[in-house]
Amino acid sequence: MTRTVLAIDTATPAVTAGIVRVAGADIEVLAEFVTLDARAHAECLTPNVLAALAECGLTMADLDGVVVGCGPGPFTGLRVGMATAAAYGHALGIPVRGVCSLDAIGGLTAGEVLVVTDARRREIYWARYRDGVRVEGPAVDAAAEVPAGAARAVAGSPEHAALFDLPRLAGTYPTSAGLVAAVSDWDVEPDPLVPLYLRRPDAKTLVERGVAP
Repeated sequence: MTRTVLAIDTATPAVTAGIVRVAGADIEVLAEFVTLDARAHAECLTPNVLAALAECGLTMADLDGVVVGCGPGPFTGLRVGMATAAAYGHALGIPVRGVCSLDAIGGLTAGEVLVVTDARRREIYWARYRDGVRVEGPAVDAAAEVPAGAARAVAGSPEHAALFDLPRLAGTYPTSAGLVAAVSDWDVEPDPLVPLYLRRPDAKTLVERGVAP
């Protein structure tokens, strides 16, 4: 069965939207638009989706499903992509599948690889992979506390990958191909979307801040 899938990720500064054709194990990226702006997820995502559809001459009605990165990522950016994916799925009546955004990078690697992205607060989101399969993580830690383990290379955010004394791979941010490749089974009903925040958002309630209502 051939599927035409919209792939979305906003878990990193890269606002990614792509149209991918999936036929068994074959993955073909028909169009992909990426905007690198950590503060413009909401402004850039829908235009990128529409641009990708237009480039390959398709409309929303041609989509068979949506794949979205569920993090780990900062609260605000991450919820933009997940809310948008859920809205498309509901409006079009098509399944929405969530995947770990780090898997969209690490899943396309070979050997022992550490994948890192920016978690802010001088911390890093990370996971380790062996021939494309996640063997540890995702987690969030300061760079000095990230257990590189048996990793022989590092991929992900260039700024944070540079903190490790390892050869750097080309993969920097989740791609449409990586997101789609991270789907384990297209024939089962997808689980509800669950964001991988890994920690509480910066915003706190009055009670959490010790302020009487």
